[in-house]
Amino acid sequence: MTEVFRLADAYVDEVCSLDPFTATGLGVPGHDDAVTDYSPDGVDARVDLDRRTLHALEQTVIESDADRIAVAVMRDRLDAEAEGYAAGAPWRQLSNFDCPLSFVRMAFDLCPRETPDDWEHIATRMSRVPRALEGFAASLRHGLATGRIAARRQALVCVEQAATLGGLEGNGAPYFVRLAAQAAHDDGLTTRLREGAQAATDAYAAISRFLRDEYAPKASEADAVGRELYAIGVRRWLGMNRDPEELYAWGWDELHRIEAEMATTAERIAPGEGLDGAMAVLRDDPARSIEGVDRLLAYLQELTDRTIADLDGTHFDIPDQIHRVECREAPPGTAAAMYYTPPSADFSRPGRTWYPTKGQTRFPLWTEVTTAYHEGVPGHHLQIGLCMTFQDRLTTFQRQLGTYSGHCEGWALYAERLMQELGYLENADYLLGMLASQAFRAMRVIVDIGLHLQLAIPAAETYRPGHVWDWETALPFVSRYCGFAGPGFARSELDRYCGMPAQAISYKIGERAWLDIRAQLRSQLGAAFDLKRFHMEALNLGSLPLDLLEQELLGAA
Repeated sequence: MTEVFRLADAYVDEVCSLDPFTATGLGVPGHDDAVTDYSPDGVDARVDLDRRTLHALEQTVIESDADRIAVAVMRDRLDAEAEGYAAGAPWRQLSNFDCPLSFVRMAFDLCPRETPDDWEHIATRMSRVPRALEGFAASLRHGLATGRIAARRQALVCVEQAATLGGLEGNGAPYFVRLAAQAAHDDGLTTRLREGAQAATDAYAAISRFLRDEYAPKASEADAVGRELYAIGVRRWLGMNRDPEELYAWGWDELHRIEAEMATTAERIAPGEGLDGAMAVLRDDPARSIEGVDRLLAYLQELTDRTIADLDGTHFDIPDQIHRVECREAPPGTAAAMYYTPPSADFSRPGRTWYPTKGQTRFPLWTEVTTAYHEGVPGHHLQIGLCMTFQDRLTTFQRQLGTYSGHCEGWALYAERLMQELGYLENADYLLGMLASQAFRAMRVIVDIGLHLQLAIPAAETYRPGHVWDWETALPFVSRYCGFAGPGFARSELDRYCGMPAQAISYKIGERAWLDIRAQLRSQLGAAFDLKRFHMEALNLGSLPLDLLEQELLGAA
């Protein structure tokens, strides 16, 4: 093992000690009864680790290309974290996704639940949730005192999420109470689980009240973060430097290109009825839907299993360790979008795709197929799971912590389009679902950049030409491209863009990077270009900043 690999391993070990919720997310044992310290002291301890590691990276000897890439990835990621810290990110980290309120709950989703010891860890961890959330509140108070304050809208979004988890809103038992009820053990353990569940529930209720009564009244009215913070977001989520206004203009062009293809596909589904008519057929036709959450998950599981069997050995080489993916229902209190969680480091916990149902019982299938490809294979699970099998080729940091949204989400969106190219979306219903997904992500580029940079809508556009983007202007536009989703989805999406600047553009801009690199390689190699080889060589590099991905693939051609 080289010095670089030892340093990366040591860094991940210390991260797991300082951030037990991340350890659970990675499937690293030994931390499942502990909670992360989100107080200013805990934040500073993690920042100090990053600084010490960056200093150590400068002293390490690079022995190979693997070392060189590992150092580049680690340095870029830690530099970006330091940049965010300097801008005050930990003191205003309120968002419906990228926030300790979500990190705490998601760690319990991933905790092992097989043995009495596992449930003992869960009981202990639940009893410690108040400590984690009190620490987070302390950091938010530090932000209030130093002028690093989140937008009021983000505070109120988190009020609602915490109220649901805290039993103040929603139907039925709150999350932690339902979790505790899943265990059937001796009376002592059952009592500890119930007490822990109540402590965790009460802690979420308390932070919901804090955010509503103390934080929100002092929060900023502005949703836009401005150019400086947006540039930090582009660096963090995509690992690239680009002119956001060029991306904004490209987003409009790309949206219109996709819309033209959608109109052609809609004609195949409902001749003469236009896009709205075709989407109404897809939503309302019982023959095109599945009734019941269990039946939906069974359908998605069968589709995912079949896709892995089809693609392995033909278009990809898929290791046995990642042939298993679990399709699950997302718990209440999550945002309205689907998401993926990777396998544990030893693959004892499989990769999982999570589907929020938001109270629905009937599920139109037209968008579910491309979503399965995006979240599972050949999307997130193939890419992330594959990296986790490269224990000799990639550092622990690269396999477990160094994921770039632009690389990862860009690949997953590219994977949707790839499945069309490979002939898996010949059914017009599913093709329109893929195109709707593409249009939705192009819309994100426009709205995310336009809102945070407060750009004007081009004069040639039919939607509010000349208006400067703000939340109220954006919501109807976002809603227009959420016709595949249930009520409330557009609002949840827009809240997400406001709380995670530049993350929403990582899908389409990342896909553009993958397509541009592929096109340039085709041009350079001519008849020698091999699609499977391109995919495997690119994925074997692990998740890279998009600028580095381009350098590595095009420089090697």
